[in-house]
Amino acid sequence: MDAPDKKRYRIYVRILWALFLFPLLILIFLIAGTASGLFGKLPTFEELENPQTYLASEVYSSDGQLLGKYYVQNRSNIQYKDISPYVINGLVATEDARFFDHSGVDLRSLFRVFFKTILGRKSSSGGGSTITQQLAKMLFPREKNMSKFRVLIQKIREWVIAAKLERQYTKQEIITMYLNRFDFINNAVGIQSAARVYFSTTPDSLKTEQAAVLVGMEKNPSLFNPVRRKENSKQRRNVVLFQMKTYNYITQRTYDSLKNIPLTVKFKPENPDEGLASYFREYLRDNFLRKWCEQHRKPDGTKYDIYKDGLKIYTTIDSHLQKYAEEAADENCKFLQPLFFKELKIRRNPPFDFRISKAESNDLINEAIYRSDRYLSLKEAGLSDKEIMDVFNTPVPMTVFTWKNSKHSLDTVMSPIDSIRYAKSYLQCGFTSIDPHTGYVKAWVGGIDHRFFKYDHVEESKRQVGSTFKPFIYTLAVQNGYSPCYKMPNVPITINYDNQSWTPKNADTDDDGRMMTLSEALAKSVDRIAAALTHQFSPQAVINVVRHMGITENIDPVPSLCLGTCEISVLDMVGAYCTYANKGIWVQPTFVTRIEDKNGRVLDLVKPQTSEALSQQDAYVMLDMMKDVVVHGTGTRIRFRYKLMNPIAGKTGTTQNCSDGWFIGITPDLVSGCWAGFEDRAVHFEQMEWGQGASEALPVWAVYMQKAYADKALHISQGDFEKPDKPITIELDCDKYKDNNGTSGELFK
Repeated sequence: MDAPDKKRYRIYVRILWALFLFPLLILIFLIAGTASGLFGKLPTFEELENPQTYLASEVYSSDGQLLGKYYVQNRSNIQYKDISPYVINGLVATEDARFFDHSGVDLRSLFRVFFKTILGRKSSSGGGSTITQQLAKMLFPREKNMSKFRVLIQKIREWVIAAKLERQYTKQEIITMYLNRFDFINNAVGIQSAARVYFSTTPDSLKTEQAAVLVGMEKNPSLFNPVRRKENSKQRRNVVLFQMKTYNYITQRTYDSLKNIPLTVKFKPENPDEGLASYFREYLRDNFLRKWCEQHRKPDGTKYDIYKDGLKIYTTIDSHLQKYAEEAADENCKFLQPLFFKELKIRRNPPFDFRISKAESNDLINEAIYRSDRYLSLKEAGLSDKEIMDVFNTPVPMTVFTWKNSKHSLDTVMSPIDSIRYAKSYLQCGFTSIDPHTGYVKAWVGGIDHRFFKYDHVEESKRQVGSTFKPFIYTLAVQNGYSPCYKMPNVPITINYDNQSWTPKNADTDDDGRMMTLSEALAKSVDRIAAALTHQFSPQAVINVVRHMGITENIDPVPSLCLGTCEISVLDMVGAYCTYANKGIWVQPTFVTRIEDKNGRVLDLVKPQTSEALSQQDAYVMLDMMKDVVVHGTGTRIRFRYKLMNPIAGKTGTTQNCSDGWFIGITPDLVSGCWAGFEDRAVHFEQMEWGQGASEALPVWAVYMQKAYADKALHISQGDFEKPDKPITIELDCDKYKDNNGTSGELFK
């Protein structure tokens, strides 16, 4: 080789070295610059130790069942030991076969992808990103609309973060973090939510083929969605299974059998309006937890956020009793609804009562319009009232409630204003059940379907309580020394007040004019005797009694109070009745026992308030009187129809025009109450046969108790009420007073 050739050769060599070394030096510079923060701040040690993550807060029943979640992202963290090994093995085999060998960045895979990209070949061995790099990308996501240079810097940034993560966490922790953060779409973030949403199971119970489906989604969850793209998902599942076979996680025989089975999912998307205790969960979120978060602070001084902080709320709800309560409410409402629709066929202005004028019914419809989300959104969009009413009168496709199928939904075409009338035609129900000794709420049914009827009828709704108020009046009489056997005349009484006169009438006139014991008068819900007692002691004295029993609603001290014209919630009424079964001690109804943070640290232990409202003797006497309601009075169908023969105390209630039906039943272990009626008091049954509390509410209570007693695991007592600690000084056996007025000098004032 002559001198000019040698010179040219050296030039070519230098050029080749320059072509090789210059990009390498640039890459080294970019890596060093990125690691030093030259191209943007890297996450600190604290940020790597505690990466920002939004965790769903979870609500649990007293028996450990997950009732629901509150979230921005439906994510719950689990530990490595709680994940099926099929998921771990499938993920490693498919996404990062050398996961347990590299330190965050797999140089071998990078060079393989680099050279195959140059040669224009598709890599069959996966991409160059490791699981750790993908985790880094999820923990510290890229910005949108980045330039090519910024994308390159971000990629290098992910390498650096991946290396730091490998130093900070074990391999098991990294793969767990990855699976806890991956978004499997359909409102399922993390492996725990994905297992529940797609297969109705837990991560540790996933089968090999199920694990392969979820791992396959991690390449592209939308493209390999097992709900919408089943064929794509099946093919991708088989790729994962093949990779598991290749890396000896499963045998050839297992692969051959699994690849041919059909794709089967048990898709159950999580909807806060569905599932057990939906009304309770919404009340818990919007009332209790909202106030709790305002009053409690995290260690950094900020407020807790139920949508992001992964709180665990442990409630008093029993999942079995909740299920029985919902079934009982559905059963009775479903039975009564066709009877009401039959009544509507002959009404001139359905669903409203014939006594309601057209103008009054229009006012009720307009109130519903103005409260609706549709009206508010149209108003916000700038439409005039006339334009909005045109919208409300135009038929559109919609989904409405129905009892005619198991989904309780019907796709139809209806004008929004007609849908309001339609919704007002459905019988609603509020039911709750409380342990009288602890105040723990065991079941809470706020309505018939939270998807369509949002208003809660356990606590938010306040309705006239009718004759369920009368036990408070008789409690006052007993406190003043009256025996259940004391007799009063069932005769008209006129009460003058505020320059007015009022003469109550009995709903049942069969016993008019005769003497009746207080026990009999309560059992048969005689209005005149309740009015006479209220007049004798004063309405304010009655109000003082109910205040001691936990009822705080505003109650006017008027004579008609004795008929239950005041409006009180189901929760407060049942809470007050618990006093009778708890030897006169009122216990505040309680539905949360404790709250923990995401790490299991107890943040709050909830203890109910208690106070002595009645003496043990007075409480027991009232229980004895209310037993007669079930044995001889308005609640007898508990015995003859539902065959519940154990000791039960209770009281029915029916308001004017059958607008509200009530029943509250007391047993030693559970005090439960039900209200039934329609959204508007102007909508109701015309026939007392179906509109009374014994038809609308009592059956819900009875069926619920039948189911509770049948579940022997619950250990619900069917025994009698515990007697007072001291001997009873009031005679309860009225047969001893057949020949006199039932008085005993030392007992009566």
